[in-house]
Amino acid sequence: MNMIQELIQEALEARSRAYAPYSRFQVGAALRCDGVVHSGCNVENAAYPLGTCAEAGAIAAMIRAGGRRIEEIVVVGGDAPCTPCGGCRQKLREFGLPELRVHMISPKGDLLLTRTLAELLPDAFGPDHLE
Repeated sequence: MNMIQELIQEALEARSRAYAPYSRFQVGAALRCDGVVHSGCNVENAAYPLGTCAEAGAIAAMIRAGGRRIEEIVVVGGDAPCTPCGGCRQKLREFGLPELRVHMISPKGDLLLTRTLAELLPDAFGPDHLE
């Protein structure tokens, strides 16, 4: 299995476990850091703003494992490209370089869209601004 296929499979598996009883919109994400795959799913809450995105879950798993740099990420939502929300774009920038590839995948595992983080979040404010 090639490296992106592994990310796709993990993101699909994560999506299948999402907790989305309100929106019914399940999202999964899988990222690679130091050759290790970390995944997460969206988790909704009856108090809507308190839910978490799949990307945030995958980043938390990466941090918990000691990782600090995202090498590549896959996000799977619906039949149209599920791009990361604004907050998740900023979270990705915290741990990813502008050339980070963000792949949006369909629930069937088909590649819908690939963008760099710089394309998704141009002129981003990142950790290097605080050094």
